[in-house]
Amino acid sequence: MRTNISDKTLQDLEFSTVLQHVAEHCISGLGKENVREIQPIANKEQLFTELHLVNEYVSSFESENSLPNHGFDNVTEKIKRLAIENSFIETDAYLKIATTSLTVNELIKFFKKFQVQFPTFFKLSQKIEFTTSVDDEIKKIIEISGEVKNNASQALKQIRKDINHVRGKIGASFSSALSKSIASGYLDDIKETVVDNQRVLAVSAMYRKKVAGSLLGASKSGNIVYIAPQATLSYSREYQNFIYEEKQEVVKILRDLATTIRPFTPLLEQYIWYLTHIDVVGAKAKYAVEMNAILPKISKVKKIYFKNAVHPILWRKNQQQEIETIPQTIRLDEKQQIIVISGPNAGGKSITLKTIGLLQIMLQSGILIPVDERSETYIFDTILTDIGDNQSIENQLSTYSYRLKNMRNFLRRCGENTLFLIDEFGTGSDPELGGALAEIFLEEFYYKKAFGIITTHYSNLKVLASELENVSNANMQFDERSLEPLYKLFIGQAGSSFTFEVAQKNGIPFSLINKAKKRVETEKIRLDKTISNLQKERSRLQKNSDHLEKQKSKGKEHLDSLQEKEDKIQSKLAGFQELYDQNQKMLSLGRKTNELLNKYFQTNNKKELNANFNKWVVDEKVRFAKKNPLKLKTKTQKQKAKVVEKQIQDTIKKVEKEVLEKVIEVRKEKKIVAAKVAKEKSEYVYNINDKVKIIDSNAVGTIDRIDKKKVTINYGFFTTKTTVNKLELVEKAKK
Repeated sequence: MRTNISDKTLQDLEFSTVLQHVAEHCISGLGKENVREIQPIANKEQLFTELHLVNEYVSSFESENSLPNHGFDNVTEKIKRLAIENSFIETDAYLKIATTSLTVNELIKFFKKFQVQFPTFFKLSQKIEFTTSVDDEIKKIIEISGEVKNNASQALKQIRKDINHVRGKIGASFSSALSKSIASGYLDDIKETVVDNQRVLAVSAMYRKKVAGSLLGASKSGNIVYIAPQATLSYSREYQNFIYEEKQEVVKILRDLATTIRPFTPLLEQYIWYLTHIDVVGAKAKYAVEMNAILPKISKVKKIYFKNAVHPILWRKNQQQEIETIPQTIRLDEKQQIIVISGPNAGGKSITLKTIGLLQIMLQSGILIPVDERSETYIFDTILTDIGDNQSIENQLSTYSYRLKNMRNFLRRCGENTLFLIDEFGTGSDPELGGALAEIFLEEFYYKKAFGIITTHYSNLKVLASELENVSNANMQFDERSLEPLYKLFIGQAGSSFTFEVAQKNGIPFSLINKAKKRVETEKIRLDKTISNLQKERSRLQKNSDHLEKQKSKGKEHLDSLQEKEDKIQSKLAGFQELYDQNQKMLSLGRKTNELLNKYFQTNNKKELNANFNKWVVDEKVRFAKKNPLKLKTKTQKQKAKVVEKQIQDTIKKVEKEVLEKVIEVRKEKKIVAAKVAKEKSEYVYNINDKVKIIDSNAVGTIDRIDKKKVTINYGFFTTKTTVNKLELVEKAKK
């Protein structure tokens, strides 16, 4: 569906140049042709689909899942020919069609596999039928080299077998004739050559009548004649007949293949459309990467907010010349419906106006735009432009007449969902009369609630802009001393034309400038001078504001950095405190566990150990409940309580397990120690005066006498006798 955007608007904004730049990124001729024919898309659903396709393609550049190869040959004419009944195409054309089918099938499979990353591509590919029939049928008949396979038909197989047989005969007969001629000395040094794809004997001219055969030519000098031996001629005729039969059979096979493929011609046409579309989307994506372009937010509310927008054609040109392009930020909404930009020429008024218009046209044509990611815009039904000197020689209209005719068109087509762009509004006529008429036009656009940007030198339009509620004055900033343009748009104040200042800078005598001033109304000079002074003052204030903003930004960054460091320190302190608390808790648990174990080792009473341990666990549970009281008012709170209860039970089980493991470990150690002690005892040789006790007795005595394995122990008041194996050493005798 055609949009309500005229070819004149596209021409005014140089949209065709952008399309030429996009086309450079296409990989197919059809893609280039389609890009050059791009128009703004009227259907919003179709437009959003196109924008999302481009955005998804851009995302593939930063992903591991890059799109598969989607290059293809233009087989459109071959497909049309294939659709004609009883027709056929050459083998290389069939192979190109097979490759096209294979490429599309690979893309369909890819987008199905990665549909999360490429949802719009997946949706588009689901409209294309997946089938391998075309590829299978073609490759069943034709080799990759482009030759029809021997088994394509039984007849072809037999013909080629006969051809090979005859070739063998020709070779054998020629070799025989060659040997005879060599033996007879009839041949030149080169012996043989090829004439008209046929082996011939290189016979010395003097012996030409000696060699039977057909004369096919001679050398430039005439010293050598080329003769096809008589024996090979009959075989050659047979060979040519078989070659003819082969060609006829191949044509028949290709016709049969065409009949098989013919029902798929609508699908093949769809394949070409699909691949061309992906090529166009890919070119838009590559152009977006080159331009650092993005998809801004599309607002449902009528507004334009382009942040750090650049004119794509100017940016590209400046890039080639290594010149910086100054970005512009501009906003249009209900509170700022129309902007009136004023100021001297060469300051960037027109390029700012064109930037907004061109970016909006690009976006509404499915092309991403070079703006900041925080930008947003609206889809307009109509975009109207009146830019440049539109003097019409063909219709014999002056510039002003042409512009009036254009304004009539504006008034007829302008509505609430219109964006209009007018450069040098009201020029081409008497300033007062043209300015008055321009005021009326501006008011009409305003009351129709259209959005727009105009550039002008007319003071009355600047005054009107300041009077209308949702219309803003703006100017392109200049250096107040050098009057060099800064190419920065400032909203909120009209711009002076700096007429006399610029004239003085360009060497016009001061006396002539004064004469000119005297011929202008005093009020107008005062107004322009006031605006000029205000603009200079604003420029100075803006510089100070920018400087303060930078300082503020640096200060904020420093504060943010300090805050970040403080947060990190607090986080570390909290971590250390938590670690300390956990360690203290573990030490407490360890001490209690050690206390219980020591008591158990002294008494060896397992029942008492379990009782003390369970009592300790209950005490810990009560202490935990006091510290973390749960008011079980709601079902959720009760569930939380159950979770906590489970956590406590799990903790108890864990501690029980650890204690049990510790007991087992201690028992093992005890056994090891006992075994070690027993070993030491068995190996120890008792001496007189060693302090000992009998096993399972508490009384300690001294050894008085040792008689082999029998000993006498003195307890002071009495003595007793026992064997060495019943003794337990208490203290060795002092030497």
